[in-house]
Amino acid sequence: MLTIVLIDDDPISTFVTEKLISKNVTEPCQFFKYQSAKEALREIYEIKPNYLFLDLNMPEMTGWDFLDTFDIAKNNAKIYILSSSVDERDINKASEYQFVKDYLSKPLIKKCIKSIFN
Repeated sequence: MLTIVLIDDDPISTFVTEKLISKNVTEPCQFFKYQSAKEALREIYEIKPNYLFLDLNMPEMTGWDFLDTFDIAKNNAKIYILSSSVDERDINKASEYQFVKDYLSKPLIKKCIKSIFN
């Protein structure tokens, strides 16, 4: 079973992402959803997700703060930034994190899901 963590302060975006993944991935998936990056960080190492989708613009702790704090040595999740921002600075900054697999725009589309999970 695939373990997937969705970190996004927008519950509608999280709902859409979860449904799209569930519908297009043949392997069974278990989802952990967080509206707070800070809360996710407290539990992430016990969950040991296979995949992590992270929004950037959130209150209290941003996606950037999460990435700066996250210890990749304790978890080998495939991390994808899933953001509504199309700012080149964000895309370039994301590429500076070696453990971030890709920068994806919301909403996630079927083609992206196929390439991530195949």
